[in-house]
Amino acid sequence: MSALELRNIEYAYERGKNVLHDVNVTFEVGNVYAIVGASGSGKTTLLSLIGGLDAPTGGKIMLQGKNIDEIGLEPYRRHHISFIFQSYNLIDYMTSIENVNLTSKVEAMPILERVGLTKEEAKRNVLQLSGGQQQRVAIARALASDATVLLADEPTGNLDEDTAVNIVTLLKKSAYEHKKCVIIVTHSLDVAKQADVIYSLKKGNLTLKPH
Repeated sequence: MSALELRNIEYAYERGKNVLHDVNVTFEVGNVYAIVGASGSGKTTLLSLIGGLDAPTGGKIMLQGKNIDEIGLEPYRRHHISFIFQSYNLIDYMTSIENVNLTSKVEAMPILERVGLTKEEAKRNVLQLSGGQQQRVAIARALASDATVLLADEPTGNLDEDTAVNIVTLLKKSAYEHKKCVIIVTHSLDVAKQADVIYSLKKGNLTLKPH
């Protein structure tokens, strides 16, 4: 089932300097997608548009056949999108458990344990955690959400190899068992190869990359 469709998406920071050009792509629930490309190619910009954090300068983003502008960007973000930010975007005066509880209707601790945090770590203020631990909290918060679309910006960037493998497994499980549409922006070819579909973003153009 189609979750998201991008139709003729354009994005420019200023006149004549396109970051994205005529991007057309459909993302379906139950699949994991990877978007790869050099730094500065527009990957994070594309993810921000999909997530309703910014608006395209041309084209439409459709959620299950409805323009997200009609839904409203704020309700679209709140009800349909979960986001693993590269900069974590945690509430810094809360504990890990409290951060996950913001998006979760289920108990937070089992999810935090699945991403590798202990009970003691989960009860700490997030500023008392390392960068890698904060990233795990951000991942747990997204996994706990019941939103259909899960967007991940470099979700394994600050993690050791074993933890990274575990996180990718959890993201795949979210797609296959919980019927989410998972879209990952990554520099890691190892992560990208585990996706069902890989896209390459270069000079503003999104193209299908052979697996």
